[in-house]
Amino acid sequence: MDVSLDVSPWGFAALAAAAVLVGFSKTAVSGANTVSLAVFAAVLPARESTGVLLPILIAGDVLAVLTYRRHAHWPTLWRLFPAVAGGVVVGTVFLMWADDAAVRTSIGAILLLMAAVTLWRRRTPAAVEAEPSRLSRGARLKAPSYGVLGGFTTMVANAGGPVMSMYLLSAGFRKLSFLGTSAWFFLIVNTSKVPFSVGLGLIDAHSLLLDAALVLFVVPGALIGKAAVHRINQRLFEQLVIGATVLGGLQLLLR
Repeated sequence: MDVSLDVSPWGFAALAAAAVLVGFSKTAVSGANTVSLAVFAAVLPARESTGVLLPILIAGDVLAVLTYRRHAHWPTLWRLFPAVAGGVVVGTVFLMWADDAAVRTSIGAILLLMAAVTLWRRRTPAAVEAEPSRLSRGARLKAPSYGVLGGFTTMVANAGGPVMSMYLLSAGFRKLSFLGTSAWFFLIVNTSKVPFSVGLGLIDAHSLLLDAALVLFVVPGALIGKAAVHRINQRLFEQLVIGATVLGGLQLLLR
């Protein structure tokens, strides 16, 4: 897979901007990198784009953990991991048989689904904030279904962010606990995906060369996110993210 030779200057600029957004999403608005995966899938072959994007996401995860490492709620993480592992296995089997068109269609459909669910969540009353140690029985029962969906979407399209965000919001996590738990979750899950992606041929020397050129753009995005997290107009930003996600999903489906 020699994706690095197929990227035009404008394409590289788009990928660099998407890498900045990855860093920003990891330290400010978890799940906003759905826009990034749409950009990667538009510039690169859809199937290979997931392998190129994964190391970029891991770099963002490391920066997020360094920023919010003390705020993770580990009982929630241990509750999610078994179901996530099952979803990753299912996603790996899917990628073994899916061609580029099927992966592109799947990514587009997942983006539109995540946007629809996010819009639906915004129409419902906000969850009452609660200490993570006092998660409701309902939140605990939802963990397996969210875990499987999160594992599948993160393996197939690196799109587990919105799923994780919805679960943590429904469980009543405050901002710092939300960001800390999400940071550790994706660092562990994304790192565990590397052997699967290598085995599927999605990560190789050529993709890592492109990653080496793009990973530096994650750092300023993460710093901007850290500085903006307490000042950002969340509602307006979510509207922009949802709009861009819908456009990206439609572009992939109609491509």
